Amino acid sequence: MKHYLAIDLGATSGRTIIGTLHDGRVDLEELTRFDNPLIALGGHLYWDLYALYNEIIKGLQLAARRGIAVQSIGIDTWGCDFALFGDDGSLLSNPVAYRDPHTNGMMERFFSERMPKEEVYRRTGIQFMNFNSLFQLYAMQQHGNSALKAASKIHFIPDALGYMLTGKAVCEYTVASTSQLLNPTTGDLDSDLLNALGIDRKLFGPMAMPGTVLGTLTPEVQRLTGMGAVPLITVAGHDTASAVAAVPARDEHFAYLSSGTWSLMGIESPKAIITDESLNRNFTNEGGVDGTTRFLKNICGMWMYECCRREWKKQILAEEHDEEKAMQRIADELSHRSLMDGAKKETAGRIIVNPDDPMFASPSSMLQAIHDYCTAHNQPVPTTRSQVCRCLFDSLVERYKTVFGWLREFAPFDIDTLHIIGGGSLNDDLNQMTSDALGLRVLAGPQEGTALGNIMLQAKADQKVGDIWDMRRVIAQSITLKEYQPKK
Repeated sequence: MKHYLAIDLGATSGRTIIGTLHDGRVDLEELTRFDNPLIALGGHLYWDLYALYNEIIKGLQLAARRGIAVQSIGIDTWGCDFALFGDDGSLLSNPVAYRDPHTNGMMERFFSERMPKEEVYRRTGIQFMNFNSLFQLYAMQQHGNSALKAASKIHFIPDALGYMLTGKAVCEYTVASTSQLLNPTTGDLDSDLLNALGIDRKLFGPMAMPGTVLGTLTPEVQRLTGMGAVPLITVAGHDTASAVAAVPARDEHFAYLSSGTWSLMGIESPKAIITDESLNRNFTNEGGVDGTTRFLKNICGMWMYECCRREWKKQILAEEHDEEKAMQRIADELSHRSLMDGAKKETAGRIIVNPDDPMFASPSSMLQAIHDYCTAHNQPVPTTRSQVCRCLFDSLVERYKTVFGWLREFAPFDIDTLHIIGGGSLNDDLNQMTSDALGLRVLAGPQEGTALGNIMLQAKADQKVGDIWDMRRVIAQSITLKEYQPKK
């Protein structure tokens, strides 16, 4: 029996999780869960890296107090963002968050002043999003960011936290691939893009593939936590890469949908797919495990729905002066089940919006953005909660259908199954709607794909499992998948 500790950090919350490998299966136990809120300060949005470090320490302390013999530790996080460190190893500033508006207009300016759009895509194969690290760094330069000027090290978030825990620094491949700085052909950061930024390659650590032993916990961390010299493994540092590694597929003939705030739909390809058509459709090529490429497209996912729920909650709180009554209404009226049931019963005409339209990226009011979109596109405006939710679910599934059609054109193999992983895999109704729209078998699960991938990559580094398909066989034996067939 072996115990591995996964540190799984998302853009809204984080967790520490113990994975126990025994008898050809893996079991998970959540140790701690904590918020990861954005900090608004001086007109910018930041992540609190010190707070995340402190929460990690708490998780390690709990594991030590319980006497869990942790074999190793792995960290996965969201992509694109990075931290800046000085000559003495000190953090110079909390990392700017990818939702910060400082990158607005910077993509177009970079293409005009530094390198054409087509050349950037040819070198990286990464879809264009204004928060990609390339444009964040360019924006910081243009705004005279003092921390960047003083930086001697640039570490992506999982690498930064690994450095804080071990004193060792690398540039993990999968999270680096989200930056729009990595060249999938060379397997390293692209020298011409770095030259266009005027940034030295030496500021980033040496490239490390998933499954590399980074180092052991520093003596300071050992004293703080009560743990010994436990090694930290560079798992697939990008959370989606860890999640895709956990897809319990039997063979390569599958597509995946990592369903949450973002929906990421793609395939696992033996090599990057970089063509004029993949550029036109804004597909991305991100690093995977065992030399694979995650060819995928980001879709806005449940972001619009989550924003609407928050607005409805505020409305109820404003309407009710009795806090207890307000909370009861929120529980009754805004539960996922209640909203989904209302959407299913909705008989108004079909209303479709494009979830990936820029106007839905970060509006002050999502309900108003939906109103404005429908008005601009000569569609009826959804007014009730049921109508809004039906619009959002129909629109999301329609977007899935479009993107999946494109995937079938790009894939070097026939796709016979869609695996839905992540929190969205629990939504039975949306899963069935997706199966119906795609005309394809859908398998839902695991919900905890990211943590499972993180832990199995540690087990792989520990030589307790073999390649990615061996990892997937262990995961398939450990979970129960739910199957959906398209209705005739």
